[in-house]
Amino acid sequence: MRLWPDVSGNEVNGLGETEFRRARMVYWATNLSDIPHGELQGYFYGQSAREPRFGVAREKRQAVLDLPLPDISPQQNQSVDQSWEEASKSFLSDGLCEKFGVAQVDPDWVLEDFEATLPRVVMIGVQHDFDEISKAPEAEAGLEVMEQYRRAALAAKTTATWLRHQGWQAEPLTGPMTSSLAMIPPALACGFGELGKHGSIINPELGSSFRLSAVLTDAPLTITPAQEYGIDDFCKNCRICQDACPPEALFSEKQTVRGVRKWYVDFDKCLPFFNQTHGCAICIAVCPWSRPGVGPNLAAKLARRAKRNAGP
Repeated sequence: MRLWPDVSGNEVNGLGETEFRRARMVYWATNLSDIPHGELQGYFYGQSAREPRFGVAREKRQAVLDLPLPDISPQQNQSVDQSWEEASKSFLSDGLCEKFGVAQVDPDWVLEDFEATLPRVVMIGVQHDFDEISKAPEAEAGLEVMEQYRRAALAAKTTATWLRHQGWQAEPLTGPMTSSLAMIPPALACGFGELGKHGSIINPELGSSFRLSAVLTDAPLTITPAQEYGIDDFCKNCRICQDACPPEALFSEKQTVRGVRKWYVDFDKCLPFFNQTHGCAICIAVCPWSRPGVGPNLAAKLARRAKRNAGP
């Protein structure tokens, strides 16, 4: 805590601000001096360095990040949308990732001091191994998170490579490092699910136990629509993640953040525990939607309830 800066992370995030503005980078900076909490991010690296397995996992992920991208083919595939439909099905069946979606880039999703000039974004979801993530906040859960970020990076690199071979621009964006685009808003926009009380997306099939990566592109891919499952109302009446959070960083009600009312995690409460435990993930592990086989049944139950409430 001696490394804590003068500014609150909640202030950087815009908690309580009633006017819209674009998000600012608050953590996971490539250059630690770019953010007020950079010394704390450095402390996180120091903590994880005590566990040799984290170094091995980081090297594996870096090897993926270092993979070169091909030049863009001069022969542009004008039927790329149809080709993408088949290619994405193949990627899913081969286990490259568990979910794809496509959104039109909204300038409001671009972080302050960044640019995103390509008009579409392919969103990618990779699912955690439930048995491993359920060990949070033990080191095994942190290692599982790193493994899925490796998979997410590989899926983004593979997708970008495929699009470039079709003659279209493609720029992979991978976590956890901050990129030009906030990833949760486009994932919501292209049908990945709804935002949960714990600040992560909840999807009926994947729960909240998955990670995101993305590919910015100018390829004219078909936009996939947002979807609602009744998850937002479910979270209003559920306290499981809230009660399980050791630093009590989750709110019982939505907060106003940069002019939008939404679920929000208290950054200043979450971060010290997160840093001390190699990352946390307790909230997504205990989420009822994350337990294998539970989500689809919950979604079906909520759909039946919504139908009844709508009347004849």
